[in-house]
Formats: sequence, structure tokens, C-alpha cells
Amino acid sequence: MEENLDYFIKTIDNITLKADYVDIKASKGNNTNIIMKDNKIQEVNTGIDIGARIRVLKNGAWGFAFTNDLNKLDEIAKTAIKLSNVLNGDVELAEAEIVEDNVKTPRKIPFSDVTIEDKKEIITDASKAATLGNVSSTTVSYSDSESKSVFVNSEGSSISMDETRVGLFLNAAASSGDIIQFGHGSIGGAKGFEALKDQDIEKFGRNIGEKANRLLKANTPPSGNFSIVADNELTGVFIHEALGHAVEADLILQNDSILKGKLNQKIGSDIVNIIDDASDMSGFGYYAYDGEGIKTKKNQLVKNGELVSLLSSRESASKLDMKSSGNARSIISEQPIVRMSNTYLEPGDMSFEELTEDISDGIYLKGSRGGQVDTGKGIFQFNAAESFKIENGEITDPLRDVSLSGNVLETLKNVDAIGSDFKLGIGFCGKSGQVAPVGDGGPHTKILNATVGGSS
Repeated sequence: MEENLDYFIKTIDNITLKADYVDIKASKGNNTNIIMKDNKIQEVNTGIDIGARIRVLKNGAWGFAFTNDLNKLDEIAKTAIKLSNVLNGDVELAEAEIVEDNVKTPRKIPFSDVTIEDKKEIITDASKAATLGNVSSTTVSYSDSESKSVFVNSEGSSISMDETRVGLFLNAAASSGDIIQFGHGSIGGAKGFEALKDQDIEKFGRNIGEKANRLLKANTPPSGNFSIVADNELTGVFIHEALGHAVEADLILQNDSILKGKLNQKIGSDIVNIIDDASDMSGFGYYAYDGEGIKTKKNQLVKNGELVSLLSSRESASKLDMKSSGNARSIISEQPIVRMSNTYLEPGDMSFEELTEDISDGIYLKGSRGGQVDTGKGIFQFNAAESFKIENGEITDPLRDVSLSGNVLETLKNVDAIGSDFKLGIGFCGKSGQVAPVGDGGPHTKILNATVGGSS
């Protein structure tokens, strides 16, 4: 990509006088995707993705075009200019620093040095380890990518990035009579193959299989309001889904967020501190610069229970009279939109035993198997992957098919204690038809008066 830098800059220079702002992003990536079903490889897909997009802003309106052929950059530039010329809008961009940088994600083992057979071996080890007891079916999905990209704009920024990311996702289904239960887990990171090679793959797979088997013997849950403890994963899912999307500036501007008008107001208990940090290299959602060339940083969204900032792009930040948070992201063929990166609840200072010791009748919820959120109304429902009763401070009977529901703001205000442990999970987030890698997590978290019930 860097060899094309002068070409990209020249293209921008040729059209700068015809527009108020122009940027180009181009990328070339090597990708491998492998799917294994019931210990048999179903798919192996490898390939090279290449593409370039150009955005032209004129008279407050965007013109946008994309191509898979870098030789057609001049052609799509003309298309973008034509589109911007026939439209009128109110788009303005928040000010941004001019940046020249070259960034490479640290990696010990490049994916290009790892054979397909070696990748298959790790997948097979995970699948076989999970196939135990009443586990009747397993599915493993593996994906890795190495991509080089260049971003240039008419303001003078020029950024080259060399990024890597790998993920392994395992699901196990166990059946006993009419009951089917699932275990799932994921590992990986924004680094090289060492993100998997350094893991105990057999233990990873076995834990998932054991979880699926354990759930077959679990009881159905009680319904009502309880004191609960959410584990790292469910805490992260709650923070991502219920709070993270609600602080995205585009949703606030669309009147689709419960947090509209609540900046600098109290939305949670005093101990709640929430972060979105794309610059955290340990997170699956890591990136050094966003899709508009904004350098990423640790963004504190909630401080001591108060909403202190939002996630934004240059366009949405301008409308809200603030600076971009560096959260404009997209796949190469689409316009950047406001997205989370690594979003989490900061840890506190309590041990797990201290979180549970004064709960006489409560529930411990672990993991997540999906749910739904209405960001406009501020209500949510999540389904825990696994749960247990808490009786007189002790973890007792296992429960299955447990749901957690409620109002986002009430739940944040009912956060009563926060653990000292911390874990950041890996996953993908969908929005407006685009999928982005993200990290979410936090510590174990105690929440009072939470609504719990059965889920199907």
C-alpha cells in the first residue's frame, strides 16, 4: 500500500479545488477462514482483499465511491465529485490534527509463517477437547487477517497501518432426552498467531464441553428481583450493549438513545467508571487510527457515575460541538460510522467472596448467549450462558436458561460493588450492516434489585 502513497496524494491534489474536503483509504489484506463441524473440516477459505474508497465533501454533502481496482481511483474520484455536486446537506467536520505516521501491530508469529495444517491442528484440538460426555455436536470457527492500509486526506494527513487479528470461536451442544444446552467460548487478539499458540487449547475446549454438560443437570430459575453477581463476560456484554450503543453520537442525534441530553448528568452509582479504548493493544477492538485518521486514545465515558463523554466521528462531533473521539470505523467499501472499540467497566477493589458474602438469596450469572436492547427506551434483556444460586453467600445449585432484564439507567444506579478482577473478551459487533471486531468486559459486578427470569 505504501508504494501507492504518492498516487493517492496526487489524486487528492487533483480534486481538492473541486471540494471542501477529500479523503482516501485503501487496503490490501490476506485472510484465512476455517470452519469445522463435528470434528470435520467444512470450509477453508483463503484470499486477498483489495480496495479503495474516496469521500468528497462539498456544500455540506458527501460523495462516496469504492473500487476493488486501484487503477480506477481517478474514475471513482469523478463519481464521488458528481454525487457531492448534486446534493446539499449540513455536514461539517470537527477539527482534527494533521498526522503523518506509520503503525505496525506487534506480532511474534505472522500468519503467513503458519501453514493451513497448523491452523487446522489447533481447531481440531479445540473441537476434540469439547467433545465429551453428552456433547453431540461442536462447531469451530477460525479467522485471521493481515492487512495493510493507507489513509490520506486533503488536510495533509498521511497514515500507513499494518494490522493483524485472529479469533477462534467454539460452540458445543449437549443433549439429554428433550433438553439441549450449549457451551461457547472465544480466544484471540489483535496480534499474531501467538494469540492462540500461547493458549492451553485443550483446557479451552474442555471447559466449553463441561459447561454444556453441566447445564443439562441445571434447574430452571426462579423469577423476580434479586441481588445478582455478573461475571466478567456478562458485565462486558451489558456495558457494550446497554450503555455503549447508547453513547454513540449518531444514535443520540437520531433521537434513538436514552442518554440524549444527559451529558454531565448522573446515570449510575458513584463506583461506575466506563471506558472505551481503541488504543489498548490487548483488546480485540484495537486500532491506532480510526477511519478518518483520528489517533485513538482512552475515552472515559462514565466517571463516578456521571456521563462525561460520547463516542463520535468528525461529523457527529461537529454537530455536538465537541472533538471526535476516534470512533469512526467501517469496512473499506462503506462510509465510516460511529462504533465502539474496547469497551469495559473499570475494576474495583473487592474479591469475589466479598461480592457474595452478604447475599442471602441471589443469583450468579455467567457468560452471555445473546439478548436485545432498545437504546431509545433504555430497556434490555440478556440471556446468561450459565447461572447458579447464591445462598447465604455461597454458590450452590446450577441454573439454566436465565434472563436478566431491566432499565439501563436503573441498573447502572443499582451497581453496588465491583470486583478487583478484570477480563476483556473478544467478539464482533454489527451496526448498519457492517461488522467490526470489538472487545468488551470488566470485573465481576454486584447489582441490587435486578429482574431475573427464565428464558427460552
